Amino acid sequence: MFAPVLTLLALAVATPQTFDPAREQPPLDPPNQVLVLGTPHLSGIPADHYPDTLEPLLAKLAAYRPQIITIEALSGAQCAYLRTYPARWKSTVADYCWDPAPARAATGLDVPEAVVESERLLAALGPNPAPAARRRLAATFLAAGERASALVQWLRLPAGERIAADGLDAALVEVLEKVRVRHNEDYAIAAPLAARLGLDRLHYVDDHTSDFVIADEAAFGTAIQAQWDNEASRQRKAADAKLMAGMKSPGGLLAAYRGYNDPRTFSLIYRSDFGAALRDPSPQRFGRQYVGSWEVRNLRMVAKIRETLVTAPGSRVLTIVGASHKPYFDAYLRQMHDVRLVDAETVLK
Repeated sequence: MFAPVLTLLALAVATPQTFDPAREQPPLDPPNQVLVLGTPHLSGIPADHYPDTLEPLLAKLAAYRPQIITIEALSGAQCAYLRTYPARWKSTVADYCWDPAPARAATGLDVPEAVVESERLLAALGPNPAPAARRRLAATFLAAGERASALVQWLRLPAGERIAADGLDAALVEVLEKVRVRHNEDYAIAAPLAARLGLDRLHYVDDHTSDFVIADEAAFGTAIQAQWDNEASRQRKAADAKLMAGMKSPGGLLAAYRGYNDPRTFSLIYRSDFGAALRDPSPQRFGRQYVGSWEVRNLRMVAKIRETLVTAPGSRVLTIVGASHKPYFDAYLRQMHDVRLVDAETVLK
């Protein structure tokens, strides 16, 4: 009569226990805190919908007091790497990178040299640097392929010191002035927020090394578009239109950001896009290729966010990323032993 019990006990001993990293999070003081802010891509908002001021959002984010800000942008170092493999990444470079040649001409530094020099200049900057030091660092960031970090230094200069000097020539000053007014979350939110908080740089965490050569782009596009034609996509499009329409009204900006960071929308994102793509019936399994590349991209981006905390444990991080990434970032970051997620809805209240 004891045989069945003994068999069950033997199986229990023999079966390995599942290890869940999320359950192994000892109390740490201070903790690493990460706030993932899902955002619409501001460059895609029609001019008549664009808010007159982003100040309500900036004030909420400033109150969180992040010490590290990451953005969805490719670093100059990754762009330099992608350029060495044009057979695979030529279109990626065209879409996501910019030509650092003008900054190289002004500074004499190629991208790897500028990355090293920017780190050296940051370490030597000190609490009250001379304007010349900030201009030199801005020029070096441009040579390193990091326009948004260069803009942080530009914004930290008194208006009268925003001049062509110390490695910044007239062409580079023109670049900085153009991006300063550009409708893009890196330049309109992240850089001004970093300057306001006294930070000296932004951290680039986008990653497109999972982009792959599509043998038949027309067929791939047709297959994915067919899967996107679903009821969840129509619901999502209607919700987005409603958020956009109210963005210029009083309180509309924060209402939109609360909407994009509402956990109730995460299932809709999945069902309209990635979940639909996984059901693609094409013999080439285009949908699974698409989702696989998306998941790898998110994992690599989250790894870069985590990396910012390796040498700065106990910091508060703000990561600004397209809204479709947020549920994946939250899910992956929850697995980290030394990361505690900050609720975006609470910050945006």
